[in-house]
Amino acid sequence: MSFQILTRDVPPRSAWALEQAGIHPLLSKLFAARGILSPDELDDGLAKLLPPNSLKGAQDAAGMLANAMSHNLKLCIVADYDCDGATACAVALRGLRMLGAKHVSYIVPDRVVDGYGLTAPIAQRVKDSGADVLITVDNGIASLEGVAQAQSLGMQVLITDHHLPAATLPAAEVIVNPNQAGCSFESKSLAGVGVMFYVLLALRAELRQRGLFTAETQPKLDALLPLVALGTVADVVKLDNNNRRLVAQGLKRIRAGHMPCGMQSLFKAAGREPKVATTFDFGFALGPRINAAGRLSDMTLGIECLTTDDAARADELARQLDGINRERRDIEGDMRQQAMEIAESLFDDSDAPPPAICVFDPDFHEGVVGIVASRIKDKFHRPCFVFAASNAPGKEHELKGSGRSIPGFHLRDALDLMAKKFPDMLLRFGGHAMAAGCTIEEENLEQFETSFMEVAAQILSPATLQRKLETDGPLDSQYRRAEFVEVMQREVWGQGFAPPVFSEEVEVLSQRLVSEKHLALKLKHQGHPVDGIWFGRIEPLPARVKLAFRLDVDEWQGQKRVRFLVEAAEI
Repeated sequence: MSFQILTRDVPPRSAWALEQAGIHPLLSKLFAARGILSPDELDDGLAKLLPPNSLKGAQDAAGMLANAMSHNLKLCIVADYDCDGATACAVALRGLRMLGAKHVSYIVPDRVVDGYGLTAPIAQRVKDSGADVLITVDNGIASLEGVAQAQSLGMQVLITDHHLPAATLPAAEVIVNPNQAGCSFESKSLAGVGVMFYVLLALRAELRQRGLFTAETQPKLDALLPLVALGTVADVVKLDNNNRRLVAQGLKRIRAGHMPCGMQSLFKAAGREPKVATTFDFGFALGPRINAAGRLSDMTLGIECLTTDDAARADELARQLDGINRERRDIEGDMRQQAMEIAESLFDDSDAPPPAICVFDPDFHEGVVGIVASRIKDKFHRPCFVFAASNAPGKEHELKGSGRSIPGFHLRDALDLMAKKFPDMLLRFGGHAMAAGCTIEEENLEQFETSFMEVAAQILSPATLQRKLETDGPLDSQYRRAEFVEVMQREVWGQGFAPPVFSEEVEVLSQRLVSEKHLALKLKHQGHPVDGIWFGRIEPLPARVKLAFRLDVDEWQGQKRVRFLVEAAEI
């Protein structure tokens, strides 16, 4: 498939202002190209965080929790089974206990048995645990029945969530969600763990006002920031200024050795070094190990790992999570190969892929359908849904689907259009622009596939279907040094604040396959030889080619060398 490599615009005044403020010249250009207008936006101090009182519902939540704690009521957190939900639960448990809550427990739904969010049966389980107050983290904004059931059982409900709300909200006592109507909080991209952290900030202020703490004696909630940083990056939310500050503050503490022992154990299990931790570690090392528990096993393992203060127990849990993640990779690898073959069978090699791709096999594992959908989307640059048969008791006739999309195609809105046209087709659905999920009857799969293709054909234009990669243009050879790459890697990059990718024409001196699936390259870059590798590429490159590449530092026998990690080629 053809690839168009583009170069970001660099506003010269912004870059100049940043450089005059003492920021490295290349970093100044990279930041300016990502919309940073002034050095003030790069100030990651805690004082620069948006105030909790601008987050709708946060102060009401603080009052509700403070009252519950003063009456010694029992609090129970209903978590979610991904990394954002697990870290949000850990932040809630640790934070509430730090602030004086005596009775705090949690329940995490089982992906297979319970489905997503606060359901009526989950509300019953919370009541059976003896709770008086039910707190959701990273879920609840769509749980109308679950909230109603909880209240009918005599519990108060506090919803903390960040997902897009529907027209009708649950009738909870308090809702905290930056995306609800009437919320003036500037960061609409706050992750679920970020929402809970802000509720705790508001609660601490409320308790201070009630005379329980002073500014000097209050608990230091910044100890929770490593968890906030992990959940924020792992949930792939946009790293706006406020989220980047939360992540930067978490990274500073991790690099200094200050983090929950479970995070330390996860770094060890992943073979990563906390002293040089980056956002890459969150997204590709720690996050997947936490997520694997929710996909294949029980997220209780992940939450316990993040909440225990017993280092030996943390090591054991991290090893278990690492083992589950290896199993997840094996299952995913087999499923991905099978799913790719099904997807490729939908069109001839000479044809362009269809406007959307829908894949199902009875042997697929519902815990990894989202990952496989993402891989297919990446390969074919098409919106994709992957379905698996439900394993829930009594729901064997249902299929659970997870979708991933491309820029220009809002996946949740597409499902909404399909539901309006075929009201009985989707049993449940929800999500965001780039990722969504749904449940259908197996007999409706063909109708779903046809409808999905029709909506995609209507919305997607030839320009949208052209695969594009934004880059930072040519790399000045003076910055092809290990010490500069390490400086660059210490910055906070991620969703909406893309890590640097450079692009230019190079000469290919030699190329060979490694492990039969990666292309190892010897390149000439601006007259100098440099090593490169293109993971997952087996097709050879021409002698001269325009490449898009990231920078990496490879260490061999104590020597550090820069190499290019190739992302794409314009051929």
